[in-house]
Amino acid sequence: MKLQSLLSSFLAALILIGCGNTSESETTTADDTASDLMVMESLLDPNNNPTYTNFKLTTDMSLLSEEDKKILPLLIEAAAIMDGLFWKQSYGNKDALLEQMPNELTRRYAEINYGPWDRLDDNKPFIKGFGEKPLGAQFYPEDMTKEEFEAWENPYKTSLYTLVKRDSTGALMHQYYHEAYAEEVAKAAALLREASAYSQNPSFKLYLESRAEALMNDRYNASDIAWLSLEDNHLDIIIGPIENYEDKLYGYKAAYEAYVLVKDLAWSERLSRYKDLLPQLQKELPCDEKYKQDPIGGKAQLNAYDVVYYAGDCNAGSKTIAVNLPNDEGIQQSTGTRRSQLKNAMQAKFDKILVPIAEVLIAEDQRKHITFPAFFGNTMFHEVAHGLGIKNTVNGNGTVREALKDRASALEEGKADILGLWMVTRLFEMGEIEEGEVMDNYVTFLAGIFRSVRFGASSAHGKANMLRFNYFKEAGAFSYDEANGTYSVDFDKMVEATESLSALILQLQGDGDYEGVTSLMEEKGNIGPALQADLDRIDAAGIPVDIVFQQGSAVLGL
Repeated sequence: MKLQSLLSSFLAALILIGCGNTSESETTTADDTASDLMVMESLLDPNNNPTYTNFKLTTDMSLLSEEDKKILPLLIEAAAIMDGLFWKQSYGNKDALLEQMPNELTRRYAEINYGPWDRLDDNKPFIKGFGEKPLGAQFYPEDMTKEEFEAWENPYKTSLYTLVKRDSTGALMHQYYHEAYAEEVAKAAALLREASAYSQNPSFKLYLESRAEALMNDRYNASDIAWLSLEDNHLDIIIGPIENYEDKLYGYKAAYEAYVLVKDLAWSERLSRYKDLLPQLQKELPCDEKYKQDPIGGKAQLNAYDVVYYAGDCNAGSKTIAVNLPNDEGIQQSTGTRRSQLKNAMQAKFDKILVPIAEVLIAEDQRKHITFPAFFGNTMFHEVAHGLGIKNTVNGNGTVREALKDRASALEEGKADILGLWMVTRLFEMGEIEEGEVMDNYVTFLAGIFRSVRFGASSAHGKANMLRFNYFKEAGAFSYDEANGTYSVDFDKMVEATESLSALILQLQGDGDYEGVTSLMEEKGNIGPALQADLDRIDAAGIPVDIVFQQGSAVLGL
């Protein structure tokens, strides 16, 4: 995926987006554009179209209480601090980088990508003079080798919440996040405590206070459990170092992010009925019994939200539209998880991206199966599927995450994709889903692969996309019409491929088979020439790859 239409529409679409307004001194001029071409001329194609499309994050403000309106700006301010911390983890000195940008156009693209590497083009540098993005980002010394790290005897080196640095002698040392980022986390914690003081909801007060403490000491389990106890809150915030996607060296380190959320009470009520079915679905997984031995937590939750602010990791490049947390396996099994569906952002991607893609690549007689309920359901059950399967290997190799190391995230995303589709199929069979038909989910799922794979094949989600696309192709789960350049789902073969791929992934996870996962990803985790040609057709049709946000207190009118 190349940078697209950076000469014209990109400026119009993007300069308005972000946390602040553009000052007069930052206005782009013709000379700036010429300078920009000198920087990026080898990567520009002025005949292409915008990579991102604009979307305003808002909610029905009439449903918010005066208390809510006092709390929301504080949550947004705390989230913005996570944005700055993610910059430090992903790139380093944000201001120093942005000062090098020749104009607002390249500056804005660097802000979207949290650095000079294009997250939708396999992290290739989009500015001359920058090399490859370090696999370990800023979590490890750039000159550290894997051999050095693995020979280093330190019990804290694999912690989610430590940086690996060098001491004055050049030897490796660890430093906890709350020590490295003491000033920032103290400010964020103070804002959460201030928000807690306004809240009249006891469980929300407890969560905000415990999360504030967790930011200050990097002990998150108590606040995760307090978060799972929230049931009657209207507002919510997910905040802290959470996902490990940014660490592509080992997958050990968590990156800072935040979502500020407003619960959609009506949709959440609709979803709550599915949580009671999870234990049964775990027992029915299409795999050997030994790979479904882990119990399902008793307090699994399914909720829908309007998201009003993204920050940090979840805002970098492609935008997250559903969240399954907490990640701690012990809490998942003892207490459960919450699957949060970000409905307004999901609707934006469906309307602005998925439907136009289907008009190009899905056979005309199957386009009627492209529906938002199917897209919502596929996304939701992807998140639900993270909680199914197996968390600990069956042969004593520790947790699946520990055994599969840097391969764990990609395979876990692949499991959630395919197992979520299996769940949808099973729920239709059980009569638990009555809206639409399972073919809607299958065709929408196929169109969703084309949408998601445009994020690139280097990320965990990207490799998962290619794994299932190539597996489905070999299994005949879809056919391709050369004359029209469109794809059609074969229902029966899709059912078979869904079950067999689910079984394969669960076995690889349960065995902790690092070499097997590596071989599978090398074989099926890449974009082939034929698919790339179809993706190029999507680009030529002017369909954006993803969304970027106008967001913040001003956008909400606060």
